[in-house]
Amino acid sequence: MAKQNVSEQFVDILARAGVKRLYGVVGDSLNPVVDAIRRNPEIDWIQVRHEETAAFAAGAEAQVTGELAACAGSCGPGNLHLINGLYDAHRSMAPVLALASHIPSSEIGLGYFQETHPELLFQECSHYNEMISNPQQMPRLLQTAIQHAIGRGGVAVVSMPGDVASQPAPEKSVEHALVTSRPSVRPGDAEIEKLCRMVDEAKRVTLFCGSGTAGAHAEVMEFAERVKAPVGHALRGKEWIQYDNPYDVGMSGLLGYGAAYEATNECDLLILLGTDFPYNAFLPTDVKIVQVDVRPEHLGRRSKLDLAVWGDVRETLRCLTPRVKAKSDRKFLDRMLKKHADALEGVISAYTRKVDKHVPIHPEYVASVLDELADDDAVFTVDTGMCNVWAARYLTPNGKRRVIGSFSHGSMANALPQAIGAQFTDRNRQVVSMSGDGGFTMLMGDFLTLVQYDLPVKVVLFNNSSLGMVELEMLVGGLPSFGTTNKNPDFAAVARASGAYGVRVEKPKQLESALKDAFKHKGPALVDVVTDPNALSIPPKISADMVTGFALSASKIVLDGGVGRMVQMARSNLRNVPRP
Repeated sequence: MAKQNVSEQFVDILARAGVKRLYGVVGDSLNPVVDAIRRNPEIDWIQVRHEETAAFAAGAEAQVTGELAACAGSCGPGNLHLINGLYDAHRSMAPVLALASHIPSSEIGLGYFQETHPELLFQECSHYNEMISNPQQMPRLLQTAIQHAIGRGGVAVVSMPGDVASQPAPEKSVEHALVTSRPSVRPGDAEIEKLCRMVDEAKRVTLFCGSGTAGAHAEVMEFAERVKAPVGHALRGKEWIQYDNPYDVGMSGLLGYGAAYEATNECDLLILLGTDFPYNAFLPTDVKIVQVDVRPEHLGRRSKLDLAVWGDVRETLRCLTPRVKAKSDRKFLDRMLKKHADALEGVISAYTRKVDKHVPIHPEYVASVLDELADDDAVFTVDTGMCNVWAARYLTPNGKRRVIGSFSHGSMANALPQAIGAQFTDRNRQVVSMSGDGGFTMLMGDFLTLVQYDLPVKVVLFNNSSLGMVELEMLVGGLPSFGTTNKNPDFAAVARASGAYGVRVEKPKQLESALKDAFKHKGPALVDVVTDPNALSIPPKISADMVTGFALSASKIVLDGGVGRMVQMARSNLRNVPRP
Protein backbone atom coordinates (compact mmCIF):
# COMPACT_ATOMS: atom_id res chain seq x y z
CA MET A 1 0.00 0.00 0.00
CA ALA A 2 1.31 3.43 -0.94
CA LYS A 3 2.27 5.64 1.96
CA GLN A 4 -0.25 8.35 2.90
CA ASN A 5 0.59 12.01 2.60
CA VAL A 6 -0.57 14.63 5.11
CA SER A 7 -3.57 15.65 2.98
CA GLU A 8 -4.85 12.08 2.79
CA GLN A 9 -4.46 11.66 6.53
CA PHE A 10 -6.18 15.01 7.09
CA VAL A 11 -9.19 13.94 5.01
CA ASP A 12 -9.35 10.55 6.74
CA ILE A 13 -9.56 12.23 10.14
CA LEU A 14 -12.33 14.54 8.95
CA ALA A 15 -14.30 11.55 7.68
CA ARG A 16 -13.83 9.74 11.01
CA ALA A 17 -15.20 12.84 12.74
CA GLY A 18 -18.40 12.56 10.69
CA VAL A 19 -17.73 15.21 8.05
CA LYS A 20 -19.63 14.29 4.88
CA ARG A 21 -18.51 17.09 2.57
CA LEU A 22 -16.06 19.97 2.29
CA TYR A 23 -17.32 23.22 0.72
CA GLY A 24 -14.86 25.49 -1.04
CA VAL A 25 -13.13 26.76 -4.18
CA VAL A 26 -10.16 24.73 -5.35
CA GLY A 27 -6.78 26.31 -5.99
CA ASP A 28 -2.98 26.32 -5.49
CA SER A 29 -2.18 25.50 -1.86
CA LEU A 30 -5.50 23.69 -1.43
CA ASN A 31 -4.99 21.35 -4.39
CA PRO A 32 -3.38 18.46 -2.45
CA VAL A 33 -6.36 18.31 -0.03
CA VAL A 34 -8.93 18.44 -2.82
CA ASP A 35 -7.09 15.68 -4.64
CA ALA A 36 -7.18 13.58 -1.47
CA ILE A 37 -10.94 14.12 -1.29
CA ARG A 38 -11.25 13.05 -4.93
CA ARG A 39 -9.80 9.70 -3.95
CA ASN A 40 -11.73 9.24 -0.71
CA PRO A 41 -15.26 7.79 -1.09
CA GLU A 42 -16.38 8.89 2.38
CA ILE A 43 -16.28 12.63 1.80
CA ASP A 44 -17.38 14.88 -1.08
CA TRP A 45 -15.89 18.06 -2.43
CA ILE A 46 -18.62 20.69 -2.98
CA GLN A 47 -17.48 23.29 -5.48
CA VAL A 48 -19.06 26.68 -4.83
CA ARG A 49 -18.46 29.96 -6.66
CA HIS A 50 -17.39 32.02 -3.64
CA GLU A 51 -15.73 30.93 -0.41
CA GLU A 52 -18.14 33.03 1.67
CA THR A 53 -20.86 30.72 0.35
CA ALA A 54 -18.77 27.74 1.47
CA ALA A 55 -18.64 29.00 5.05
CA PHE A 56 -22.34 29.90 5.16
CA ALA A 57 -23.26 26.50 3.68
CA ALA A 58 -21.13 24.64 6.22
CA GLY A 59 -22.66 26.64 9.05
CA ALA A 60 -26.19 25.86 7.88
CA GLU A 61 -25.40 22.16 7.48
CA ALA A 62 -24.08 22.08 11.04
CA GLN A 63 -27.21 23.82 12.35
CA VAL A 64 -29.55 21.41 10.54
CA THR A 65 -27.70 18.22 11.52
CA GLY A 66 -26.09 19.25 14.82
CA GLU A 67 -22.91 17.61 13.53
CA LEU A 68 -19.50 18.86 12.43
CA ALA A 69 -19.37 20.46 8.97
CA ALA A 70 -16.36 21.78 7.07
CA CYS A 71 -15.25 24.34 4.52
CA ALA A 72 -11.96 25.40 2.97
CA GLY A 73 -10.24 28.27 1.22
CA SER A 74 -7.02 28.48 -0.73
CA CYS A 75 -4.20 30.73 0.47
CA GLY A 76 -4.60 34.49 0.84
CA PRO A 77 -7.80 35.79 -0.79
CA GLY A 78 -9.36 32.34 -0.77
CA ASN A 79 -9.36 31.95 2.98
CA LEU A 80 -10.08 35.66 3.50
CA HIS A 81 -13.39 35.10 1.72
CA LEU A 82 -14.35 32.56 4.40
CA ILE A 83 -14.33 35.08 7.21
CA ASN A 84 -17.85 36.52 7.03
CA GLY A 85 -19.56 33.14 6.84
CA LEU A 86 -17.38 31.85 9.66
CA TYR A 87 -18.34 34.78 11.86
CA ASP A 88 -21.96 33.82 11.32
CA ALA A 89 -21.38 30.14 12.07
CA HIS A 90 -19.39 30.98 15.18
CA ARG A 91 -22.02 33.34 16.56
CA SER A 92 -24.69 30.73 15.79
CA MET A 93 -22.72 28.10 17.77
CA ALA A 94 -22.54 25.91 14.65
CA PRO A 95 -19.68 23.36 14.85
CA VAL A 96 -17.57 24.11 11.76
CA LEU A 97 -14.00 23.15 10.90
CA ALA A 98 -12.39 25.57 8.43
CA LEU A 99 -9.22 24.78 6.52
CA ALA A 100 -7.33 27.93 5.59
CA SER A 101 -4.57 26.72 3.31
CA HIS A 102 -1.35 28.74 3.38
CA ILE A 103 1.59 29.80 1.23
CA PRO A 104 4.75 27.64 1.16
CA SER A 105 6.13 27.35 4.67
CA SER A 106 9.58 28.56 3.63
CA GLU A 107 8.09 31.87 2.44
CA ILE A 108 5.94 32.79 5.47
CA GLY A 109 6.85 36.22 6.78
CA LEU A 110 8.63 37.34 3.61
CA GLY A 111 5.81 39.13 1.78
CA TYR A 112 5.24 36.24 -0.62
CA PHE A 113 2.52 36.30 -3.30
CA GLN A 114 -0.93 36.10 -1.65
CA GLU A 115 0.57 36.05 1.84
CA THR A 116 -1.76 36.70 4.76
CA HIS A 117 -1.61 35.65 8.40
CA PRO A 118 -4.51 33.26 9.10
CA GLU A 119 -3.53 32.90 12.75
CA LEU A 120 -4.44 36.57 13.16
CA LEU A 121 -7.28 36.89 10.66
CA PHE A 122 -9.54 34.24 12.18
CA GLN A 123 -8.87 34.95 15.83
CA GLU A 124 -12.19 36.67 16.56
CA CYS A 125 -14.41 34.16 14.77
CA SER A 126 -13.09 30.91 16.20
CA HIS A 127 -12.54 28.98 19.41
CA TYR A 128 -9.32 27.54 18.02
CA ASN A 129 -6.98 28.84 15.33
CA GLU A 130 -3.60 27.23 14.73
CA MET A 131 -1.21 26.39 11.90
CA ILE A 132 0.13 22.96 11.00
CA SER A 133 3.81 23.53 10.38
CA ASN A 134 5.03 19.94 10.63
CA PRO A 135 3.49 16.62 9.52
CA GLN A 136 4.10 15.13 12.96
CA GLN A 137 1.72 17.56 14.65
CA MET A 138 -1.13 17.35 12.15
CA PRO A 139 -3.20 14.49 13.64
CA ARG A 140 -3.11 15.91 17.17
CA LEU A 141 -3.69 19.49 16.05
CA LEU A 142 -6.62 18.57 13.82
CA GLN A 143 -8.14 16.47 16.59
CA THR A 144 -7.84 19.42 18.97
CA ALA A 145 -9.51 21.70 16.44
CA ILE A 146 -12.39 19.27 15.91
CA GLN A 147 -12.98 18.94 19.63
CA HIS A 148 -13.02 22.71 20.07
CA ALA A 149 -15.63 23.09 17.32
CA ILE A 150 -17.85 20.32 18.68
CA GLY A 151 -17.24 20.75 22.39
CA ARG A 152 -17.61 24.51 22.57
CA GLY A 153 -20.03 24.92 19.67
CA GLY A 154 -18.54 27.17 17.00
CA VAL A 155 -15.67 27.48 14.57
CA ALA A 156 -12.18 26.00 14.66
CA VAL A 157 -9.66 27.04 12.02
CA VAL A 158 -6.65 25.04 10.87
CA SER A 159 -4.20 26.65 8.48
CA MET A 160 -1.81 24.46 6.51
CA PRO A 161 0.86 25.37 3.95
CA GLY A 162 0.50 23.57 0.65
CA ASP A 163 3.99 22.07 0.86
CA VAL A 164 3.23 20.54 4.27
CA ALA A 165 -0.01 19.11 2.89
CA SER A 166 2.00 17.23 0.24
CA GLN A 167 4.57 15.74 2.59
CA PRO A 168 4.50 12.10 3.72
CA ALA A 169 2.38 11.49 6.80
CA PRO A 170 4.08 10.08 9.90
CA GLU A 171 4.13 6.28 9.68
CA LYS A 172 2.95 5.48 13.18
CA SER A 173 0.68 8.38 13.91
CA VAL A 174 -1.73 7.60 16.71
CA GLU A 175 -5.38 7.20 15.72
CA HIS A 176 -6.88 9.31 18.46
CA ALA A 177 -10.41 8.78 19.69
CA LEU A 178 -12.54 11.72 18.58
CA VAL A 179 -15.25 13.58 20.46
CA THR A 180 -18.20 13.89 18.05
CA SER A 181 -21.02 15.08 20.33
CA ARG A 182 -21.51 17.42 23.27
CA PRO A 183 -22.51 16.24 26.77
CA SER A 184 -25.34 17.75 28.79
CA VAL A 185 -24.32 20.25 31.43
CA ARG A 186 -26.15 20.05 34.74
CA PRO A 187 -26.03 22.97 37.20
CA GLY A 188 -24.76 22.44 40.72
CA ASP A 189 -27.18 21.65 43.56
CA ALA A 190 -26.50 25.01 45.22
CA GLU A 191 -27.64 26.94 42.12
CA ILE A 192 -30.74 24.75 41.75
CA GLU A 193 -31.69 25.36 45.40
CA LYS A 194 -31.23 29.12 45.06
CA LEU A 195 -33.33 29.19 41.89
CA CYS A 196 -36.00 27.06 43.54
CA ARG A 197 -36.27 29.51 46.45
CA MET A 198 -36.52 32.48 44.08
CA VAL A 199 -39.30 30.83 42.08
CA ASP A 200 -41.22 29.87 45.22
CA GLU A 201 -40.98 33.42 46.58
CA ALA A 202 -42.07 35.10 43.34
CA LYS A 203 -45.73 35.86 42.64
CA ARG A 204 -45.31 36.66 38.94
CA VAL A 205 -42.79 34.59 36.93
CA THR A 206 -42.07 35.09 33.23
CA LEU A 207 -39.94 32.84 31.01
CA PHE A 208 -38.07 34.35 28.08
CA CYS A 209 -36.61 31.76 25.72
CA GLY A 210 -33.88 31.67 23.10
CA SER A 211 -32.25 29.08 20.87
CA GLY A 212 -30.89 27.32 23.95
CA THR A 213 -34.36 25.86 24.47
CA ALA A 214 -33.85 23.59 21.45
CA GLY A 215 -34.83 20.10 22.56
CA ALA A 216 -36.40 21.41 25.78
CA HIS A 217 -39.92 22.27 24.60
CA ALA A 218 -41.64 19.74 26.85
CA GLU A 219 -39.60 20.79 29.88
CA VAL A 220 -40.36 24.48 29.34
CA MET A 221 -44.09 23.79 28.99
CA GLU A 222 -44.15 21.64 32.12
CA PHE A 223 -42.35 24.29 34.15
CA ALA A 224 -44.57 27.09 32.79
CA GLU A 225 -47.67 25.17 33.81
CA ARG A 226 -46.30 24.47 37.28
CA VAL A 227 -45.53 28.12 38.04
CA LYS A 228 -48.25 29.68 35.81
CA ALA A 229 -45.71 31.66 33.78
CA PRO A 230 -46.22 33.42 30.46
CA VAL A 231 -43.62 32.35 27.89
CA GLY A 232 -42.06 34.85 25.49
CA HIS A 233 -39.24 34.30 23.06
CA ALA A 234 -36.47 35.98 21.12
CA LEU A 235 -36.24 35.55 17.35
CA ARG A 236 -33.85 32.61 17.60
CA GLY A 237 -36.16 30.93 20.12
CA LYS A 238 -39.23 31.13 17.88
CA GLU A 239 -38.79 27.80 16.10
CA TRP A 240 -38.21 25.92 19.35
CA ILE A 241 -40.81 27.36 21.72
CA GLN A 242 -43.70 29.06 19.93
CA TYR A 243 -45.58 25.97 18.75
CA ASP A 244 -48.01 24.00 20.97
CA ASN A 245 -47.57 26.68 23.61
CA PRO A 246 -50.66 27.65 25.65
CA TYR A 247 -48.54 30.19 27.55
CA ASP A 248 -47.27 32.04 24.47
CA VAL A 249 -47.13 35.84 24.73
CA GLY A 250 -45.13 36.51 21.58
CA MET A 251 -41.72 37.88 20.80
CA SER A 252 -39.70 40.74 22.21
CA GLY A 253 -36.97 42.73 20.50
CA LEU A 254 -36.69 44.81 17.39
CA LEU A 255 -39.14 42.63 15.47
CA GLY A 256 -41.33 41.90 18.46
CA TYR A 257 -45.09 41.55 18.67
CA GLY A 258 -47.75 40.59 21.18
CA ALA A 259 -47.29 40.91 24.96
CA ALA A 260 -43.75 39.58 25.44
CA TYR A 261 -42.40 43.01 26.35
CA GLU A 262 -45.14 43.56 28.95
CA ALA A 263 -44.68 40.05 30.38
CA THR A 264 -40.94 40.52 30.85
CA ASN A 265 -41.31 43.97 32.38
CA GLU A 266 -44.34 43.43 34.64
CA CYS A 267 -43.23 40.23 36.38
CA ASP A 268 -41.25 40.13 39.60
CA LEU A 269 -39.00 37.26 38.47
CA LEU A 270 -37.76 36.98 34.88
CA ILE A 271 -36.01 33.75 33.91
CA LEU A 272 -33.93 33.94 30.74
CA LEU A 273 -33.64 30.46 29.26
CA GLY A 274 -30.90 29.82 26.71
CA THR A 275 -30.91 33.29 25.22
CA ASP A 276 -28.15 35.77 24.51
CA PHE A 277 -30.82 38.37 23.67
CA PRO A 278 -28.82 41.42 22.51
CA TYR A 279 -31.33 44.25 23.02
CA ASN A 280 -30.94 45.11 26.67
CA ALA A 281 -33.22 48.16 26.28
CA PHE A 282 -36.12 45.67 26.13
CA LEU A 283 -35.12 43.96 29.37
CA PRO A 284 -36.35 45.27 32.74
CA THR A 285 -34.12 46.96 35.29
CA ASP A 286 -36.42 46.75 38.31
CA VAL A 287 -37.23 43.02 38.59
CA LYS A 288 -35.20 40.03 39.69
CA ILE A 289 -33.52 38.25 36.77
CA VAL A 290 -32.14 34.73 36.50
CA GLN A 291 -30.25 33.54 33.44
CA VAL A 292 -29.72 29.89 32.49
CA ASP A 293 -27.16 29.23 29.75
CA VAL A 294 -24.78 26.49 28.71
CA ARG A 295 -22.14 29.10 27.89
CA PRO A 296 -20.94 30.74 31.09
CA GLU A 297 -19.50 33.69 29.16
CA HIS A 298 -23.08 34.66 28.17
CA LEU A 299 -24.23 34.98 31.76
CA GLY A 300 -24.86 38.56 32.81
CA ARG A 301 -23.49 40.33 29.78
CA ARG A 302 -26.88 41.81 28.78
CA SER A 303 -28.45 42.64 32.15
CA LYS A 304 -27.79 42.64 35.86
CA LEU A 305 -28.43 39.16 37.23
CA ASP A 306 -29.67 38.10 40.63
CA LEU A 307 -28.65 34.52 39.84
CA ALA A 308 -26.48 33.03 37.09
CA VAL A 309 -27.01 29.34 36.32
CA TRP A 310 -24.51 27.49 34.16
CA GLY A 311 -26.27 24.57 32.54
CA ASP A 312 -28.39 23.21 29.70
CA VAL A 313 -31.96 24.48 29.78
CA ARG A 314 -33.40 20.97 29.60
CA GLU A 315 -31.21 19.56 32.35
CA THR A 316 -31.77 22.61 34.55
CA LEU A 317 -35.55 22.39 34.26
CA ARG A 318 -35.52 18.65 34.82
CA CYS A 319 -33.76 19.31 38.11
CA LEU A 320 -35.82 22.36 39.03
CA THR A 321 -39.44 21.57 38.16
CA PRO A 322 -40.03 18.76 40.68
CA ARG A 323 -38.59 20.92 43.46
CA VAL A 324 -40.61 24.10 43.06
CA LYS A 325 -44.01 24.51 44.67
CA ALA A 326 -46.87 24.42 42.19
CA LYS A 327 -48.63 27.79 41.91
CA SER A 328 -52.39 28.08 41.60
CA ASP A 329 -52.75 31.83 40.98
CA ARG A 330 -53.17 32.41 37.23
CA LYS A 331 -54.01 36.13 37.40
CA PHE A 332 -50.71 37.34 35.93
CA LEU A 333 -50.60 34.61 33.26
CA ASP A 334 -54.21 35.20 32.22
CA ARG A 335 -53.71 38.97 32.08
CA MET A 336 -50.70 38.56 29.80
CA LEU A 337 -52.53 36.05 27.58
CA LYS A 338 -55.36 38.56 27.19
CA LYS A 339 -52.92 41.36 26.38
CA HIS A 340 -51.29 39.14 23.80
CA ALA A 341 -54.58 38.19 22.16
CA ASP A 342 -55.75 41.81 22.18
CA ALA A 343 -52.46 42.95 20.63
CA LEU A 344 -52.78 40.48 17.78
CA GLU A 345 -56.46 41.28 17.25
CA GLY A 346 -55.68 44.97 17.01
CA VAL A 347 -53.00 44.89 14.37
CA ILE A 348 -55.22 45.25 11.33
CA SER A 349 -54.96 48.60 9.62
CA ALA A 350 -56.23 50.23 6.47
CA TYR A 351 -52.88 49.40 4.90
CA THR A 352 -53.73 45.71 4.88
CA ARG A 353 -57.26 45.93 3.48
CA LYS A 354 -57.77 43.93 0.27
CA VAL A 355 -54.14 42.89 0.47
CA ASP A 356 -54.74 40.09 -2.02
CA LYS A 357 -55.52 42.75 -4.64
CA HIS A 358 -52.77 45.25 -3.89
CA VAL A 359 -50.15 45.98 -6.59
CA PRO A 360 -47.19 46.04 -6.03
CA ILE A 361 -47.69 42.92 -3.94
CA HIS A 362 -47.50 43.24 -0.18
CA PRO A 363 -44.51 41.21 1.07
CA GLU A 364 -46.62 40.26 4.11
CA TYR A 365 -49.05 38.56 1.76
CA VAL A 366 -46.22 36.67 0.06
CA ALA A 367 -44.94 35.42 3.41
CA SER A 368 -48.39 34.35 4.60
CA VAL A 369 -49.11 32.39 1.39
CA LEU A 370 -45.64 30.84 1.53
CA ASP A 371 -46.28 29.74 5.11
CA GLU A 372 -49.53 28.05 4.06
CA LEU A 373 -48.04 26.22 1.07
CA ALA A 374 -44.66 25.13 2.41
CA ASP A 375 -44.13 21.61 3.76
CA ASP A 376 -44.61 20.86 7.44
CA ASP A 377 -40.91 19.97 7.74
CA ALA A 378 -39.54 22.66 5.42
CA VAL A 379 -36.24 24.39 6.13
CA PHE A 380 -36.46 28.15 5.60
CA THR A 381 -33.29 30.17 5.20
CA VAL A 382 -33.89 33.86 5.68
CA ASP A 383 -31.99 36.89 4.41
CA THR A 384 -31.15 39.61 6.89
CA GLY A 385 -33.31 42.73 6.61
CA MET A 386 -36.98 42.74 5.73
CA CYS A 387 -37.05 38.97 5.18
CA ASN A 388 -36.26 38.63 8.89
CA VAL A 389 -39.43 40.60 9.59
CA TRP A 390 -41.57 38.38 7.36
CA ALA A 391 -40.09 35.18 8.79
CA ALA A 392 -40.56 36.36 12.36
CA ARG A 393 -44.17 37.30 11.79
CA TYR A 394 -45.54 34.79 9.31
CA LEU A 395 -43.71 31.47 9.43
CA THR A 396 -45.50 28.97 11.63
CA PRO A 397 -43.20 26.78 13.75
CA ASN A 398 -44.41 23.27 14.52
CA GLY A 399 -41.41 21.42 15.94
CA LYS A 400 -40.43 20.02 12.52
CA ARG A 401 -39.73 23.14 10.47
CA ARG A 402 -36.42 24.94 10.73
CA VAL A 403 -35.75 28.65 10.30
CA ILE A 404 -32.10 29.54 9.77
CA GLY A 405 -30.71 33.03 9.26
CA SER A 406 -27.89 35.32 10.21
CA PHE A 407 -29.79 36.22 13.36
CA SER A 408 -26.77 37.03 15.53
CA HIS A 409 -24.19 38.22 12.99
CA GLY A 410 -26.70 40.05 10.79
CA SER A 411 -24.96 39.54 7.45
CA MET A 412 -26.55 40.18 4.08
CA ALA A 413 -26.53 37.43 1.43
CA ASN A 414 -26.82 34.53 3.86
CA ALA A 415 -30.06 32.87 2.70
CA LEU A 416 -29.01 31.31 -0.62
CA PRO A 417 -25.67 29.93 0.69
CA GLN A 418 -27.35 28.55 3.81
CA ALA A 419 -29.99 26.91 1.64
CA ILE A 420 -27.20 25.11 -0.24
CA GLY A 421 -25.85 23.61 2.98
CA ALA A 422 -29.31 22.71 4.26
CA GLN A 423 -30.30 21.01 1.00
CA PHE A 424 -27.17 18.89 0.80
CA THR A 425 -28.13 17.25 4.09
CA ASP A 426 -31.34 15.89 2.52
CA ARG A 427 -32.31 16.33 -1.13
CA ASN A 428 -35.84 15.15 -0.38
CA ARG A 429 -36.55 17.79 2.26
CA GLN A 430 -38.06 21.05 1.07
CA VAL A 431 -35.63 23.97 1.45
CA VAL A 432 -36.87 27.51 0.80
CA SER A 433 -34.57 30.50 0.57
CA MET A 434 -36.44 33.68 1.51
CA SER A 435 -34.14 36.10 -0.28
CA GLY A 436 -34.21 39.85 -0.60
CA ASP A 437 -33.05 41.30 -3.90
CA GLY A 438 -30.11 42.99 -2.17
CA GLY A 439 -28.91 39.85 -0.43
CA PHE A 440 -29.54 37.60 -3.42
CA THR A 441 -27.54 39.72 -5.85
CA MET A 442 -24.61 40.01 -3.45
CA LEU A 443 -23.79 36.29 -3.87
CA MET A 444 -25.92 35.59 -6.94
CA GLY A 445 -23.11 33.64 -8.58
CA ASP A 446 -23.86 30.71 -6.30
CA PHE A 447 -27.31 30.29 -7.80
CA LEU A 448 -25.21 28.43 -10.38
CA THR A 449 -24.16 26.02 -7.63
CA LEU A 450 -27.81 24.98 -7.35
CA VAL A 451 -27.85 24.31 -11.08
CA GLN A 452 -24.49 22.53 -11.12
CA TYR A 453 -25.56 20.05 -8.42
CA ASP A 454 -29.25 20.07 -9.39
CA LEU A 455 -30.13 21.02 -5.81
CA PRO A 456 -33.91 21.45 -5.50
CA VAL A 457 -33.71 24.68 -3.45
CA LYS A 458 -36.66 27.02 -4.00
CA VAL A 459 -35.66 30.68 -3.96
CA VAL A 460 -38.57 32.99 -3.16
CA LEU A 461 -37.24 36.42 -4.03
CA PHE A 462 -38.83 39.41 -2.27
CA ASN A 463 -37.94 41.91 -4.97
CA ASN A 464 -38.69 45.51 -3.94
CA SER A 465 -35.69 46.93 -5.86
CA SER A 466 -34.33 48.48 -2.68
CA LEU A 467 -32.38 47.88 0.48
CA GLY A 468 -35.61 48.14 2.46
CA MET A 469 -34.28 47.81 6.00
CA VAL A 470 -31.62 50.42 5.35
CA GLU A 471 -34.32 52.77 4.11
CA LEU A 472 -36.14 52.19 7.38
CA GLU A 473 -32.99 52.92 9.34
CA MET A 474 -32.66 56.20 7.48
CA LEU A 475 -36.32 56.98 8.08
CA VAL A 476 -36.04 56.42 11.81
CA GLY A 477 -32.86 58.50 11.88
CA GLY A 478 -34.61 61.37 10.09
CA LEU A 479 -32.53 60.97 6.94
CA PRO A 480 -33.70 60.86 3.33
CA SER A 481 -33.10 57.50 1.69
CA PHE A 482 -29.94 57.54 -0.42
CA GLY A 483 -27.97 54.79 -2.13
CA THR A 484 -30.66 52.20 -1.42
CA THR A 485 -32.25 51.72 -4.86
CA ASN A 486 -31.39 48.65 -6.94
CA LYS A 487 -31.79 48.48 -10.70
CA ASN A 488 -32.70 44.84 -11.09
CA PRO A 489 -33.10 42.50 -14.04
CA ASP A 490 -35.93 40.05 -14.52
CA PHE A 491 -34.56 37.48 -12.08
CA ALA A 492 -36.84 34.76 -13.41
CA ALA A 493 -35.27 35.21 -16.85
CA VAL A 494 -31.82 35.03 -15.24
CA ALA A 495 -32.82 31.78 -13.54
CA ARG A 496 -34.05 30.28 -16.79
CA ALA A 497 -30.90 31.37 -18.61
CA SER A 498 -28.91 29.60 -15.89
CA GLY A 499 -30.76 26.35 -16.47
CA ALA A 500 -33.21 26.54 -13.56
CA TYR A 501 -36.96 27.02 -13.31
CA GLY A 502 -37.92 30.70 -13.09
CA VAL A 503 -41.21 32.57 -12.88
CA ARG A 504 -41.95 36.26 -12.28
CA VAL A 505 -44.98 37.32 -10.22
CA GLU A 506 -46.31 40.87 -10.43
CA LYS A 507 -49.94 40.40 -9.34
CA PRO A 508 -51.27 38.77 -6.16
CA LYS A 509 -53.59 36.41 -8.04
CA GLN A 510 -50.54 34.84 -9.73
CA LEU A 511 -48.72 34.12 -6.48
CA GLU A 512 -50.26 30.90 -5.21
CA SER A 513 -50.05 29.02 -8.50
CA ALA A 514 -46.48 30.26 -9.07
CA LEU A 515 -45.35 28.95 -5.68
CA LYS A 516 -47.14 25.63 -6.16
CA ASP A 517 -45.54 25.13 -9.57
CA ALA A 518 -42.09 25.99 -8.22
CA PHE A 519 -42.52 23.58 -5.31
CA LYS A 520 -43.55 20.80 -7.70
CA HIS A 521 -40.48 21.34 -9.88
CA LYS A 522 -37.87 18.68 -9.11
CA GLY A 523 -34.81 20.91 -9.51
CA PRO A 524 -33.79 24.42 -8.45
CA ALA A 525 -36.43 27.09 -8.89
CA LEU A 526 -36.73 30.84 -8.43
CA VAL A 527 -39.95 32.80 -7.91
CA ASP A 528 -39.28 36.51 -8.52
CA VAL A 529 -42.04 38.36 -6.65
CA VAL A 530 -42.23 42.11 -7.27
CA THR A 531 -43.15 43.53 -3.86
CA ASP A 532 -44.13 46.90 -2.48
CA PRO A 533 -41.05 48.99 -1.58
CA ASN A 534 -43.17 51.07 0.82
CA ALA A 535 -44.06 48.16 3.07
CA LEU A 536 -43.28 48.85 6.72
CA SER A 537 -43.02 52.60 6.14
CA ILE A 538 -45.31 53.30 9.11
CA PRO A 539 -43.28 54.88 11.94
CA PRO A 540 -42.28 52.55 14.77
CA LYS A 541 -44.32 52.43 17.94
CA ILE A 542 -41.46 52.45 20.43
CA SER A 543 -39.45 54.99 22.36
CA ALA A 544 -36.30 56.41 20.81
CA ASP A 545 -34.07 55.02 23.55
CA MET A 546 -35.00 51.43 22.62
CA VAL A 547 -33.48 51.62 19.17
CA THR A 548 -31.00 53.71 17.26
CA GLY A 549 -31.47 53.99 13.51
CA PHE A 550 -33.75 50.96 13.33
CA ALA A 551 -37.50 50.40 13.01
CA LEU A 552 -39.03 48.02 15.50
CA SER A 553 -42.69 47.61 15.11
CA ALA A 554 -44.62 46.45 12.12
CA SER A 555 -47.46 45.59 14.48
CA LYS A 556 -49.83 48.03 12.78
CA ILE A 557 -49.55 46.17 9.51
CA VAL A 558 -49.50 42.52 10.46
CA LEU A 559 -52.15 40.63 8.54
CA ASP A 560 -55.00 38.84 10.24
CA GLY A 561 -53.71 35.35 10.84
CA GLY A 562 -50.16 36.63 10.69
CA VAL A 563 -47.23 36.05 13.00
CA GLY A 564 -47.29 32.46 11.87
CA ARG A 565 -51.04 32.04 12.18
CA MET A 566 -50.63 32.74 15.88
CA VAL A 567 -53.72 34.92 16.07
CA GLN A 568 -55.80 31.77 16.08
CA MET A 569 -53.58 30.19 18.73
CA ALA A 570 -53.82 33.30 20.91
CA ARG A 571 -57.61 33.19 20.64
CA SER A 572 -57.55 29.50 21.52
CA ASN A 573 -55.29 30.08 24.53
CA LEU A 574 -57.57 32.86 25.69
CA ARG A 575 -60.62 30.61 25.41
CA ASN A 576 -58.87 28.16 27.71
CA VAL A 577 -58.41 30.75 30.45
CA PRO A 578 -60.52 29.66 33.44
CA ARG A 579 -63.50 31.88 34.14
CA PRO A 580 -63.88 33.32 37.65
